[in-house]
Amino acid sequence: MKVALGGTFDPIHDGHRALFERAFELGDVTVGLTSDDLAPKTRHDERHVRSFEDRRDNLAAELSAFADGGDRDWQIRELTEPTGIATEAQFDVLVVSPETETGGKRINEIRRERGHDPLEIAVVPHVYADDGDIISSTRIVNGEIDEHGNLTPEREGRGQPS
Repeated sequence: MKVALGGTFDPIHDGHRALFERAFELGDVTVGLTSDDLAPKTRHDERHVRSFEDRRDNLAAELSAFADGGDRDWQIRELTEPTGIATEAQFDVLVVSPETETGGKRINEIRRERGHDPLEIAVVPHVYADDGDIISSTRIVNGEIDEHGNLTPEREGRGQPS
């Protein structure tokens, strides 16, 4: 199967890794990575997002590690619109988190309008931090937790770019 998923992935954390793991279980993976222009528009909060190139390099290292030992291909494509690559006919499955499931349903509406079959939507549950709240990039950037959900009260968040 051909699997799509998308996001900003800044920084990558165990919640993202759960998405990647499920995607590679299902088939060959294409990850849509938000462009520098799109990334701030997809955030619910205002915070610094690293460059597309930096995020792509980190994402490539993660995907490569998931693909090692398996017989799966993967690629990263730039997303310039929120519905991204998943509206293209070649995909079979869309991997989403609970908060992006609604976006997956919208993608299927667009696919139907274009005459494509709907995608199977694979919802991956949240991964929780030590304090019982969801692991998120925003919490990591704010210095609350690390990428694995460990509390980091002594750490300061990522500052704004200079």
